[in-house]
Parts: sequence; structure tokens; C-alpha cells
Amino acid sequence: MLEQVTVFLENDKGRLRALTRVLADAQVNMYALTIAETSDYGLVRIVCDDPEGAVEALRAADMRAIVTKVLAVEVPNRPGGLADLLGVFEQLDLNIEYGYCFSVKGATAVDVLKVADPERSMAALKDAGYNLVTQQDLA
Repeated sequence: MLEQVTVFLENDKGRLRALTRVLADAQVNMYALTIAETSDYGLVRIVCDDPEGAVEALRAADMRAIVTKVLAVEVPNRPGGLADLLGVFEQLDLNIEYGYCFSVKGATAVDVLKVADPERSMAALKDAGYNLVTQQDLA
């Protein structure tokens, strides 16, 4: 399992920069960042090297942040790589709440997925030959 930082951020000029400055000042290195937004708020999801330190620094800066457990799975960085991975979840009839992807190596991408049944998902992914990623793997 991978620990992701989730931040509820007001959708206002300069707020994202402030968030990234807080993390930089806390010496937190980000590997991936994604934003889902409405007109008033954004939901920022971050994969980083120190999730607990990130949350502590963000809360000290009066930002609402939590650590969320997610699956991170290495997939071949090629057409159909994600479709093949999602087929495992379809076979298990498991729902994916959300997901995003980032590339860390030329031939490999990492898909980050929030799933309803992580333990069952992890076992099925390992059985299907997928490698799960942790914070240490990204360092």
C-alpha cells in the first residue's frame, strides 16, 4: 500500500503555490500531484516521500490534510497497460473509487487507485503478476 496525502484546498489564487511552498519548506519531495476541483474547493492528492511529515506541515499551516491508503501498481507504459490492469478489477467485480497515473521510468508507469477492498485487490494483483509500489520504491 502507498500512503497518499489528500488536501482540501480553497480554490483561490495562490493557494496551490502556498501548499507547495509548505511542503518544500518541510523538505517533502512530491512524486505526483493531481487536483479535482469545484468552483469553491479543490481536492489535491499527492504522492510524496514523507506523507506524515507533509500532513503535519500542512496542518501547521492551517490546511486540512489527511493520509489516505491507496494501491500503487506498476504497469507497462504502453497502449493497453491500464486496460489490462483494470481487467483484474472487473474480474473480481471490485469498484475503483478514483485513480490517476504517473510515469517514473521510461517503460513503466504507476497507477494509483483507491479501491473498495484493498486487501483482496492486492492479492489478486500479485496473483496476476503485478508489482505493488510503496514510498520506498519511489525514493
